[in-house]
Amino acid sequence: MKKIQVLLLSGILATCLLAGCGSKDAAPSGASDSSTGITVEAETIPVQQEEVAAETTAESEVAEELFDDSYPGEGYVRSTLTNEWIPEDVYNQRPLAIMMPTDAAAQPQYNIGNAGILYECMEEGSISRQLAVIENWHDMEKIGNVRSCRLYYIYMASEWDPILVHFGGVYYMQNVITRPEVNNISGTYEYGTGGEMPGSEAFFRSSDKSAPHNAYTSGEKLLSACDKLGYSLTHRDQYFEPDHFKFTSGSQPNTLEGANGVKDVTKIDLSDVFPVTRSYLEYDEATKTYKKFLHNTKQVDAVTGEQLAFTNVIVQFTDYFVLDEKGYLDMHVIDSDKTGFYFTQGKMIPITWSKSKDYAVTHYYDLDGNEIVLNTGKTYIAVAQSDTRVITE
Repeated sequence: MKKIQVLLLSGILATCLLAGCGSKDAAPSGASDSSTGITVEAETIPVQQEEVAAETTAESEVAEELFDDSYPGEGYVRSTLTNEWIPEDVYNQRPLAIMMPTDAAAQPQYNIGNAGILYECMEEGSISRQLAVIENWHDMEKIGNVRSCRLYYIYMASEWDPILVHFGGVYYMQNVITRPEVNNISGTYEYGTGGEMPGSEAFFRSSDKSAPHNAYTSGEKLLSACDKLGYSLTHRDQYFEPDHFKFTSGSQPNTLEGANGVKDVTKIDLSDVFPVTRSYLEYDEATKTYKKFLHNTKQVDAVTGEQLAFTNVIVQFTDYFVLDEKGYLDMHVIDSDKTGFYFTQGKMIPITWSKSKDYAVTHYYDLDGNEIVLNTGKTYIAVAQSDTRVITE
């Protein structure tokens, strides 16, 4: 629908000019329109009612986009990640899904603030890790720092048809990371104990931090690696879902007013979920966003110095088990009818979530069974172990 809406804009404008869209004085069937000199004949071709309804709905959606004050003009479409207007060539590009640490010594990360979707999830050692999904990355000079991957992050990433960027991993990933459709770039052995190092030349070390927190990459280096590896830079239809989330229009935000189980929330305390980083978010009424904190300080982007802020916050409680004595986890991110919370506009509702298979979209539902409608902007998703709790104020 995103492409169709933009492509039809010029056609609708032309139709409006010729036929007087929305005019209360439109000529009746068989009458002459004096403004155009066109005689409108009675319809003689039968049209199915459902076809008319579908066309009317499609045109109303396009009209809503057309008269949106934020619409920048021809050549722009709505982002799959955020619903913000982006150039169509950026929309067609595959995003990065890049692994980044939460360790205090690793802060801050470069270009993490450009993530339209940011996941945070527990790994071994009671520390969490982040997966940043970033559009428009081709010109970025420094991205990271970059850390290793875990199996469940691959399933999170796969929803977005990305280029997966990581610095190695663990052997539990072997049967998935080696699939030909998983286009990954890794700074060392891709599943820890062996395998290839696809695109390892795309990484460099810097002197600003100590290893392992000083591995970075860039848009230019990643583009070169993709070219050598034969990775498509544009979306692959069989793995890309353009209507991943349901979004409201910017002019009519989802306030959650009257929703089942709604509650006012100005602080989301995730210290029980992520006990080392003690992550939390505070609501900023002025910007209508939740601002992110790590280690009791603002989490910022190293490039801009700006604090990470999210229009939407999702917590999805996830079953898990410990795989071995090293503490490696298996997070069951492919599951159904599990619980969680959705936060936006200073409010919270309970939700459920389901993901049916590896490359399927994770869907989130309110207590009435309706898929939740997100507000335009960035989304933070905390994948929380099922036996932890979220504290709200």
